[in-house]
Amino acid sequence: MTRIGILGTGRVATHLAAGLTSAGHRVTLGTRDPEGRAARATGLAPESSIAFADHRTTARTADVVINATPGDGSLERLAELRTELAGKILVDVSNATRDAADGLPGDLCHPGGSLAEELQAALPDTHVVKTLNTMLFTVMTAPETLAVPPTAYLSGDDEHAKRTVTDLLGDLGWHPEQIEDLGDITTARATEAMVLIVPHVLRRHGFRPFAVSLAR
Repeated sequence: MTRIGILGTGRVATHLAAGLTSAGHRVTLGTRDPEGRAARATGLAPESSIAFADHRTTARTADVVINATPGDGSLERLAELRTELAGKILVDVSNATRDAADGLPGDLCHPGGSLAEELQAALPDTHVVKTLNTMLFTVMTAPETLAVPPTAYLSGDDEHAKRTVTDLLGDLGWHPEQIEDLGDITTARATEAMVLIVPHVLRRHGFRPFAVSLAR
């Protein structure tokens, strides 16, 4: 069992929380409203064993922290947690984008780089691993629901951290052949750029489950 802290209480965060809890991990959702109102807002079952805490406590008490906050504000939020995140694995599943007029991603906040690289630079004592940012949130915890096996890409500088994240992906139903280790953290700029195809897919087909995958 791993103590996992998830920063955020949106759809991505709650899907990951439910999936990881079902796999036997102890999960805490980090929120600015840890007293109970956030728990009711997430749609989680009342009997759920998922705990709630503020962001600082969530980061401090976890073995692995997942960033599921909106990507355009993630760097500022997480830079304030440098002490709490020191020595931890930080799994970044967010995409830092600026919205187009229809509210869908229209441009990258870090062109020529990536949110993951910015987080690693701001948190030098933390092991940042980028993954799960190239799919609709429902696929993160249920890769078997797609007709074609999806790909989960990994980017990160620390090999042990990537092995730990690979094990967590396995707990969510990802098979080893579906996980593609791209290399160091600079490779995250490639997968983060993939988000620019997403709005075009969503406009044509709606919010149907999909992933940007590697075919061989």
